[in-house]
Amino acid sequence: MKAAAGVITGSGALLSEAAHSFADTITELLLLTALRRSRRPADRMHPFGYGKERYFWSLLAAVSIFASGAMFSFYEGVTTLTGEPKEQSRPLIGYLVLAAAFVLETVSWLQAMRQVRHESAEQNRSIVEYLRLVDDPAPKSVFLEDSAALIGLVLAFAGLFLHHLTGSAVWDGTASILIGLLLALVAYSLGLTNLRLLIGRQADPVVVAGIRQLLAAAPEAEAVVDLQTMLLGTDQILVCARVDFDDALGAADLERTCVRLAAELHEEFPDVAEVFIEPVPRTDPDLRAAVLARYGDLAPRYSHPASGS
Repeated sequence: MKAAAGVITGSGALLSEAAHSFADTITELLLLTALRRSRRPADRMHPFGYGKERYFWSLLAAVSIFASGAMFSFYEGVTTLTGEPKEQSRPLIGYLVLAAAFVLETVSWLQAMRQVRHESAEQNRSIVEYLRLVDDPAPKSVFLEDSAALIGLVLAFAGLFLHHLTGSAVWDGTASILIGLLLALVAYSLGLTNLRLLIGRQADPVVVAGIRQLLAAAPEAEAVVDLQTMLLGTDQILVCARVDFDDALGAADLERTCVRLAAELHEEFPDVAEVFIEPVPRTDPDLRAAVLARYGDLAPRYSHPASGS
């Protein structure tokens, strides 16, 4: 509808919105691919599963938004501003198409907002904080895309109306460039989110604190020397813990303790998929140096809740 209206009216902003819709369609197909492929079970070649594949396809979705949406909008805007002046024709068609698109996009945006609001409330977080820490890029992608779609429609309407009002195509070209900037911003935000997840972001800080507390509270543990977590995919957490256990424990007792702690972590935190617990002495200088190098001043103190030391 937007593409046809853009050709009929000669509006670059409408053509930019058509490219925006095309980019959104490609994005949805990539997200659907991400959801399906990331659910495959672990196998010999991928013992931790395929959860991170969701981040790869979501990263391609961000690239699609920039390549097919933002770049075309920039091109259309610059061409309109620097090329031969374009005469506007039958702007009413453009207004009707934009109005219909706004209604449809609003329905989609409300659905995305309901999901984001519900999930952020479940985590007792603000929407902004939820979007910053989310481990599933799909809801964030849909929410940002729908938000950008509504803003883009307003920009296209403003460009079409001001061109109609003044007879100057400058407004239409400017609207196209602004739509391109909007899409580039969304693509950058989504790309950065997926980049961090692909590299290996740690789990939710609240969950990490809970894991540390559970391990430190074990009667056999003298100190949690180091705790590393990584997202293996949506709702999948890898836990690697180095714990200084009571030296009086025998080998069999130590084995049973590690198995019990792993089971308790799985029960308390359903997202924990894999647990590795390594017994270490807290006095080891090389290990301490490695922890300090990783966390700096934020390195956790070696202490047991019962001793307070």
